[in-house]
Amino acid sequence: MEIKGKIHCLFEQSGTFKNQFKKLGYEALDYDIQNNFSETDHVIDLFEQINNAYDGKDSIIDTITKDDLTMAFFPCIFFCDVNEPLFGLGDLNYRKLDLRQKYEKILQRAKDREYFFEMCIKMFCVFDTKGLRLIMENPYSQSHYLVKNFVYKAKVIDRNRRLRGDYFVKPTQYFFVNCEPTSGFSGTKPKETKAVCSISGSKVAGLCGEERSLISPDYARNFICDFILGITQSNTTPTLF
Repeated sequence: MEIKGKIHCLFEQSGTFKNQFKKLGYEALDYDIQNNFSETDHVIDLFEQINNAYDGKDSIIDTITKDDLTMAFFPCIFFCDVNEPLFGLGDLNYRKLDLRQKYEKILQRAKDREYFFEMCIKMFCVFDTKGLRLIMENPYSQSHYLVKNFVYKAKVIDRNRRLRGDYFVKPTQYFFVNCEPTSGFSGTKPKETKAVCSISGSKVAGLCGEERSLISPDYARNFICDFILGITQSNTTPTLF
């Protein structure tokens, strides 16, 4: 993929992908509502911006051109398979609630998922109709909500991110709009490994815990080279472990 313009990383505040793009010579920017890593270039409510763009109002998306590439690390907690038990009355999170309260929690979760799903579809609609290039990242599993119920099918599914140097195995899917992935394999032994189950989640509904959602710089570089730029790297390993 040839990128003549800028890289826009939506819902990224860590600077992980942004900084790897910069090392490769691109101008890259992070956009998020938080700035806990002091890397967010535009601290902004992206859902508001997506709504504005969808409604034909002024939006930060107006600054993105067809020469640019946008990567979106869209909030995933309402779509993941770990979310499914929370729609059942028997979930342990509801054990101290009475029956009416349990139903209210489930109804609220259904509303929250509908809202996030709507924002995700609107984002795709805006980029698709404007002819802008978009790559969206989200977890992957057979029961994932975006696998069963979405306007696009993922074009890349990375079933073991550790093989490209990430902290987690964490199967991940990538949706490509107005662009196509390249193919390659930059094998890298991870410098550090972690298990998702050993890391606590976010206390904010609808958001993943920061540590759980982090991606290693090695993985970001390898993903960019393998699936976006089609670059063969000299520092990769054909056999990992």
